[in-house]
Amino acid sequence: MGIRNRFWIEPYRTELETHVRSVDGRCITLDETIFYAFSGGQESDRGAIGGYPVLEARKADPEIVYTLPDDHRLAAGDPVTIAIDWPRRYRLMRLHFAAELVLELVTRRLAPIAKIGAHIAEDKARIDFQLDRNIAEALPALTREAVDIVRADQPIVSAFSDEAHGLRYWEIAGFSRVPCGGTHLRTTGEVGDLELKRKNIGKAKERIEIYLKQ
Repeated sequence: MGIRNRFWIEPYRTELETHVRSVDGRCITLDETIFYAFSGGQESDRGAIGGYPVLEARKADPEIVYTLPDDHRLAAGDPVTIAIDWPRRYRLMRLHFAAELVLELVTRRLAPIAKIGAHIAEDKARIDFQLDRNIAEALPALTREAVDIVRADQPIVSAFSDEAHGLRYWEIAGFSRVPCGGTHLRTTGEVGDLELKRKNIGKAKERIEIYLKQ
């Protein structure tokens, strides 16, 4: 599993030559892939397989199933090229790590606190919490802490904790080691300038929205 999902060990790769593993109508699987499917709140990549646009990418452990247009002509065993939308992927990677960083800082500063949702899209990331007070008062300190870590441009280690079961983590030395199966940056500095905003989403619920300034 870890070898087939090349986006884990080569998250900066934008094209891959591989073969179709199986075909079931519009749905296919691949021998190897760099095309990330929605997981952990991070949206799927966009791109093409064998020249056909991917309409949906979904996890069906241990496979990732890709839905192609009705008129695709791929068959099991066919060689194909995967090409992903790199600017979108890279922005998702930056927002994903920013969200993971903020979550870790919130958990430390406001414990006990429960995360109840998260989503990482191309325009912003969000994290939802169960909290009975306004989280806005904590945002200035959280922002300072996050910016300090980003500007320190520290290496981000991403590796398997259990390769047989596809379990991974990211780690910043001296800060934290966090279980996560997403795609990760090489260094914290790649996040760039960020901004945190608070949004009320209901009684005893708080949302932090994370934006990149460029």
